[in-house]
Formats: sequence, structure tokens, C-alpha cells
Amino acid sequence: MNLNQITIPVKDIERAITFYEGLGLTLIVKALPDYARFECNEGQSTFSLHQTDVPLHNTDTWIYFEVEKLHEKVAELVQKGYLFEELPSDKS
Repeated sequence: MNLNQITIPVKDIERAITFYEGLGLTLIVKALPDYARFECNEGQSTFSLHQTDVPLHNTDTWIYFEVEKLHEKVAELVQKGYLFEELPSDKS
């Protein structure tokens, strides 16, 4: 079985598009104002956003992306202005 797609709700879809493009995802569908879909750079999965007016909570969705060179990617994102609650650290 292969994971095809995950869709998450967002309040501001255009702001979310900018955020995820900045992470390096490739926008493949832009159906404003309701929907956007991204292609992951590796594998076959896609990632989608849908506009919602329902109140969202910080604990509703957790998304994990993997990158080979984590420290370099984080440095790149910090240079772009992304903020991290916690920077990566090597742990046993």
C-alpha cells in the first residue's frame, strides 16, 4: 500500500501555499479559494490543503516530512525567515 495524499484544513490557503512552497514542496494544483495540492520531492505522496472556516486548534494535525540533510535544510529555512520552536539536535 502506498500513501497517496493527505489533506489538511487551513484558515488562509494563500498564506499556507507560500509556507509549503518555501519548505520545498511543488505546487501542482491551485484551485483558489478552496484547494491546493503539492507534490513531495521524494516518493509518490502528495499533500493538499483545503480552506475552512471551522476553528482550528494547534493540536489537530501533526505532519512529519523527512529530509536527508536536516541541519542544512533548517539553516536554509531560517535564512528565509522561518521560525522554529526547537532546533534539531542529535540524540541517541
